[in-house]
Amino acid sequence: MLSLKKTLISSLFIAKLFAVPVLAADLSAGEQKASSCFGCHGQKGISSISQLPNLAAQQPAYLVNQLKAFKSGNRSNATMESIAKNLEIKDIENISAYFSSQKPAKITTESAAPKSSLDSANMCLGCHGLDAEGKGQFPRLAGQHPDYLEQQLKNFKEGLRKNGPMHAVTVNLNESEIKALAAYFGSL
Repeated sequence: MLSLKKTLISSLFIAKLFAVPVLAADLSAGEQKASSCFGCHGQKGISSISQLPNLAAQQPAYLVNQLKAFKSGNRSNATMESIAKNLEIKDIENISAYFSSQKPAKITTESAAPKSSLDSANMCLGCHGLDAEGKGQFPRLAGQHPDYLEQQLKNFKEGLRKNGPMHAVTVNLNESEIKALAAYFGSL
């Protein structure tokens, strides 16, 4: 019995160590602080610029991680770096909670391929969720602008955006597969 209790306590400690913290955020403060984001990403997180990501319904842990990466310079984008460098951690949490609480974007695209023809899409769903809704630190792909997704996949493939697993997934994709994946996930 004592061994079972030690195993349970150890398991709970390890689970807590790797758990993504639940954001206890202020949505109103997040909306107010996010006002500098609205010009590019839209007030409700749905960007009218196809090269920029939709933030609506994005995973809060993913948004927090990306804003921290821009703040630290680990992710490169001059505009985002200049905005993020002035944010406190609480601001980042509030902004992330605000955008994640918005209704997801629905992009209509004529070039969306059926899932059955996209073998590559299946490998994405393990991390990004069965409906590409995102999971924890893995971003939502559903409803994202295909142009944005296509560029990010190319960036991972070329090593311009750093992420070992994403580089491994994208390195063998050709241009037409990248375009098809972007169109498919954007159409969800």
